[in-house]
Amino acid sequence: MIDIEVKEGSAEIEVAEGVFFNPKMKCLRDISVAFLNAIGSKGNSLIDCTSATGIRGIRYFKEAGISGLTLLDTNEKAAKNTLKNLKKNRIKAVSLNIDLEKFAAGSEQKFNIIDLDPFGSPAPYVRDILKISEDGTIVMLTATDTAVLCGAHSKACVKQYASAPMHNHLCKEAGIRILISYFMRKASEFNFGTELLISISDMHYMRLFLRLRKGAQKAYDSMMQTGFGAYCNSCFSFSCMPGIAPAISSVCHACGSKTKLFGPIFLGKLNDKALAGKMLKEMDESGCGYKTISAVCKELDTPFFYHLPTLTRKLKTSSVPFHKVSEILEEKGFICTRTAFNESGIKTDAPIAELLSAISKAKELR
Repeated sequence: MIDIEVKEGSAEIEVAEGVFFNPKMKCLRDISVAFLNAIGSKGNSLIDCTSATGIRGIRYFKEAGISGLTLLDTNEKAAKNTLKNLKKNRIKAVSLNIDLEKFAAGSEQKFNIIDLDPFGSPAPYVRDILKISEDGTIVMLTATDTAVLCGAHSKACVKQYASAPMHNHLCKEAGIRILISYFMRKASEFNFGTELLISISDMHYMRLFLRLRKGAQKAYDSMMQTGFGAYCNSCFSFSCMPGIAPAISSVCHACGSKTKLFGPIFLGKLNDKALAGKMLKEMDESGCGYKTISAVCKELDTPFFYHLPTLTRKLKTSSVPFHKVSEILEEKGFICTRTAFNESGIKTDAPIAELLSAISKAKELR
């Protein structure tokens, strides 16, 4: 079978039969290139732990100025395909047919940037990437086991991430906060603190962009950004309890009903807005990646959100426009934004009672 030829960004590659390539992930590759340019990655060393065709590494080299490029893949055909594409793009790099575990066990090299985009969960590989990290290492980490992180397979989430998930409209945000918390716990075992830079949950994947900082205090400080959440199925409010062993009440603070507890989760800010703004300047405004990062820039960076259709059903009323509800709350001094996690969601610092009142008033004004 003739190889498929692909041109994406500055890369021109051939996709051999049986080698994985997902054209729909161009959006994420665009975002990753923009991220590397926004942080100033020129001249840095980078390892792609799951290279497949090599397209990510090639684009990083040609578009973000990576100088020391190493690409790994356990599939012999993929490793050969990567090597062929490196030659096609006139790039000198290291391409190895080896799995990450064996590479990390036998290598003394540390990398400035690590990209891990496995099939399914990244959890089995996190300890290995930490072995080849150093102070300041940037980690780009993808999870595609979103059904697990979002609670469709709750037992698997407990087993894989040692965390109880949510399986409702909050599931994507809860899932990405579970993933961050898991990574922080593993990093702390290697005496690394974790600085979260950008996080994305889209389609079938979650993607984290993180910076590691060496030191016991930094590891401790990161762990103290984790905690637990509680969700009320009666009034649909939520609360968060920070800490490793916080005092957790199973009673809703708003209505007194029993709540569902979830976590441990990360409770800090999900995105560095200044960095996200720099990324936008590196991106094509017509691209899907631009829309994703633009949404991140506009979102109120507090844990979790309310789902307007769920609240209107509670009030036994028809739907109300987001902008009407937000205008009423903003007139009272509250902050309101949309959320990148759900197109019908609203992030606000207003208490649930104020939000319900605003929905009722918005309905009257229509």
